[in-house]
Amino acid sequence: MKNSDIKILLVDDEPDILEIVGYNLKNEGYKIFTAKNGIEAIKIAKKEIPHLIILDIMMPEMDGIEACEKIRATKDLENVLITFFTARGEDYSQVAGFDVGADDYITKPIKPKLLVSKIKALLRRINDVEDTFTNSSSSEQLKVGDIIIDREEYVIIKDGEKLSLPRKEFELFSLLASKPGKVFKREDILDSVWGNEVVVGGRTIDVHIRKLREKIGDENFKTVKGVGYKFVIDED
Repeated sequence: MKNSDIKILLVDDEPDILEIVGYNLKNEGYKIFTAKNGIEAIKIAKKEIPHLIILDIMMPEMDGIEACEKIRATKDLENVLITFFTARGEDYSQVAGFDVGADDYITKPIKPKLLVSKIKALLRRINDVEDTFTNSSSSEQLKVGDIIIDREEYVIIKDGEKLSLPRKEFELFSLLASKPGKVFKREDILDSVWGNEVVVGGRTIDVHIRKLREKIGDENFKTVKGVGYKFVIDED
């Protein structure tokens, strides 16, 4: 996908941030839309369906956490990439962001060139995700036990019910389910799902695994202390 085809929605209540970041991203050829708060962001996102939303947390009228939650609850926006962009670097705010469906977390201040590099790394996942999780066949569906993974629609089907997952949850589940019983190390999960060019909080994987347990079934995910996680179809 060409840069000129990629839409980015930049949301921040600071005009300087919108101007500087928007300028640097426009120079890369991306189509940039801006909003000053969560309410505006939701309206623009529903209209434009961006590929990526860069979302501040502390904003008037509606903050980034609430906006992210509402965006994820919108059918057409379930798989839009969302990264928080905020000066709040505390662990609890990162966990809150991932809880509502964020894909990544970038803290201010950050040099424009480094920010652009991180954005490029995030956007590469749009083109890479299908290649990352394809198996030896060209099928868009993979059956694991009683679960079907539909890569084209970004849904899983369990007991005849379709479950639509946010992008990172889907990628994480696809990775674990690609080799049932195999223990995936935490560092390997981070590299495969988030990319080694993107810095994420230490609890990122834990938050996403917890959400997958809630949606798919606690019995399907096993924690190997000090190592990582594995997906199991059946374990006596």
